[in-house]
Amino acid sequence: MENKFSVYIETYGCQMNLSDTEIVSRVVKNAGYDLVDSPRKANVVLLNTCSVRENAERKIFERLSQLKKFKQNGEPFVIGILGCMAERLRHKLLEETQVVDLSVGPDEYRKVPELIQKAFAGEKGIAVRLSRVETYDDIEPLRKEGISAWISIMRGCDKFCTYCVVPYTRGRERSRPLNSIVNEVKKLWDEGYKEVTLLGQNVNSYRCPQSNADFADLLKACALAVPKMRIRFVTSHPQDMSDKLIETIAEYSNICKYIHLPIQSGSNRILELMGRNYTFEHYLGRIEKIRSLMPNCALSTDIIAGFPTETIDDHQATLRALEIIRFDGAYMFRYSPREHTKAYKMPDDVPDKEKIRRLNEIIDLQNKISKEINETEHNKIHEVLAEGPSKKDKTKWQGRTDTNKVVIFEPKRNVATGELIRVKITNSTCATLFGKIVD
Repeated sequence: MENKFSVYIETYGCQMNLSDTEIVSRVVKNAGYDLVDSPRKANVVLLNTCSVRENAERKIFERLSQLKKFKQNGEPFVIGILGCMAERLRHKLLEETQVVDLSVGPDEYRKVPELIQKAFAGEKGIAVRLSRVETYDDIEPLRKEGISAWISIMRGCDKFCTYCVVPYTRGRERSRPLNSIVNEVKKLWDEGYKEVTLLGQNVNSYRCPQSNADFADLLKACALAVPKMRIRFVTSHPQDMSDKLIETIAEYSNICKYIHLPIQSGSNRILELMGRNYTFEHYLGRIEKIRSLMPNCALSTDIIAGFPTETIDDHQATLRALEIIRFDGAYMFRYSPREHTKAYKMPDDVPDKEKIRRLNEIIDLQNKISKEINETEHNKIHEVLAEGPSKKDKTKWQGRTDTNKVVIFEPKRNVATGELIRVKITNSTCATLFGKIVD
């Protein structure tokens, strides 16, 4: 019987979800299904979801109400939820929405084709069991053409920060073999990719299941295997940011000098309530070590405003931390309680209005710092990896520095995607650098 399944996948959330979409795309492609670029061309729509914040889940419920119309035209149409939200809210999605036909958690993507078939036969499908071993190591992600690629090096998390659902939705930590990852990096280089980002919920706790090699060993192996490939990674945990890892990043020129190191709060009392297992002083020590070996390394972070019992003094400690450390950028959010986490049982006693006020103070200060840091780049020359025309102005191009800063420049000559261009910075905002090509 000829397969007539046309699948459209929509991705929400973090890089981990983008990477998972590439895995699911390969799984359904291998099953003989067509992948399409619009829900209008599809008879299967899969939403790859995030549960980290309440707002991310609200977006999905809004999207489901929009997709309902595709089910009302008489033709068979299947809607599925993948990822963290599928695991966390499986019963609510299947029973209450009356729209969702299948719910597949992060460790069950191999079952997607089978569940699609069952859904067309009228059977609602659920596969959300967490695994201690699944890494999808044998599945080559189906990537779109480009110059940058993600490689998932591990799955799950063992940290159990009190506000975070990831250990409950993605399971416990397990890592892929080092050789498998290095071979994938080499293959990507051979296919024309110029930059790779190694992904994990906490890459610093990576351990090769065969050799017990750590993340520093993996970075070194990748850097040596493909000396001209730019190597990035996210996300790091301050507790596991070892001297060995910092020294390895400093040693190899193709390991990008950009580190995302979530601090979450500048208050030791709040850090303890969050279960972060470090103090502000420990965090500051890691920053000082990074800057002693890599003075020009760019740093970004995550911050949560309005965590349960956070006082004005705790909030002020976070503002002071920003002023002391001076991050290049930050992802800043107000706290939203997530079911099943320890913090969910704590009193969510900071009023919403006050959370927003504190968050806006954090954002304003960080934007000021980012602007001041970017102004110090004026007249400096950066090697920029050309990505293509700028989204806002097609006459200009955009690319990224080694330190992960977006640069907009005029292509005065023919520029190829993936080319390394020397660009002199002439202007900036808090988020973007502007420059001209230097021959």
